[in-house]
Amino acid sequence: MMQYTLAELVFFGVAYAFLGWCAEVFFHAIQNARFSNPGFLNLPLILSWGILSAVLLPVLPTLDAWPLLQYVLILISYRCIRTISNQFLRSGPEQRPNRPRRLLHLAVAVTLLAIYLLVHPLLYTLVKLMPRTLVTVLAWVLGLAAVADLVSVLLALHTRSGDSVKARTQKLGSRLGGAIRSRLDRAYPGILDAHGASPVFAKGICFDKLVWVFLLSSLLGAVIEMVYCRVTGGVWMNRSSVLYGPFSVVWGLGAVVLTVSLRPFAGKADRHIFLAGFIIGGAYEYLCSVFTELVFGTVFWDYSWMPLNIGGRTNVLYCIFWGLLAVLWVKMLCPPLERTIEKIPPLAGKILTWILLVLMVCNCLITGAAMIRYDLRQTRPEPENFIEELIDNRFDDAFMEEYWPNMKFTE
Repeated sequence: MMQYTLAELVFFGVAYAFLGWCAEVFFHAIQNARFSNPGFLNLPLILSWGILSAVLLPVLPTLDAWPLLQYVLILISYRCIRTISNQFLRSGPEQRPNRPRRLLHLAVAVTLLAIYLLVHPLLYTLVKLMPRTLVTVLAWVLGLAAVADLVSVLLALHTRSGDSVKARTQKLGSRLGGAIRSRLDRAYPGILDAHGASPVFAKGICFDKLVWVFLLSSLLGAVIEMVYCRVTGGVWMNRSSVLYGPFSVVWGLGAVVLTVSLRPFAGKADRHIFLAGFIIGGAYEYLCSVFTELVFGTVFWDYSWMPLNIGGRTNVLYCIFWGLLAVLWVKMLCPPLERTIEKIPPLAGKILTWILLVLMVCNCLITGAAMIRYDLRQTRPEPENFIEELIDNRFDDAFMEEYWPNMKFTE
């Protein structure tokens, strides 16, 4: 199986972001008979292609025996990423450009799968033959250039009036800011109006609202699983994903994915929502399983004993549960949850959002460090620095095995 360092994933992400830009320019040139920059950045990069490649390259080898499932996973992941970006870039579906997006998504998935099967093995070999230092330097230079470009675009995007453009972009150059805004308005009609100030806290799909959806769903998911284990197994079992507090990261991220990806299905029939949840939920559960195995060397659930499972990571029965949950989420749970979040006072909501986010990030970092050290102790029990010694003293094997009794090592 192909192995990647972080620098290599960044390098491949930028490379495929450029290839994606070329492919979408070609697609739009055929459709509109003229050149247009379809990217959000000024650089010739499509962020969705780069993010998708960096996320899926370590995952796709686990499905080498099922090319059709690889295609489905690529298609679902790409549509989710584009849906998220569309929700952030536009205030509503009526402002979306009139483009054949479904055809584009299908074409992108086919192109990415073809690149992975036919081109990527060669690129992977070439990158492995390059000096590691050169790959690292190139990766971070290109990555930082993309981040700097994104910051400049966001600065121009959040500058609303002409006077404000001149006042807030004077140091960067008012002409540059105006040019960026003009290009964004042509490529994404309505984007400038969609990012105005709002008197309502976390109105629509925005970062603040998704943070609250994640936190509340994480808390609710952990409590539900604890009660379920008590009812079915007669024991209280910890179902938290982090070391501090009853928070299930899988449930929280799942709620965010469902909130964003199912937004276009809100007004459709239940069967459409069920099918979307069936596919998206199954793909999400599979990705979570692969991530924990690759990063932490552990498996938290294994469905190999169940019929119609896919690599033991998900199965048809649980996909049906995901479909039912999607209908319940879209029709009954999400709307009142969003209305409740929007009732929070704007200033207090902003302050509270960042306080809770910082605490949760620290919680996740400590949890990740403890899990990685737990994995390393199986082959290297003695700590090599004071941080590992501190983790060993606070979160030893006995604590970790008692806290997560279902956790298993992978070979």
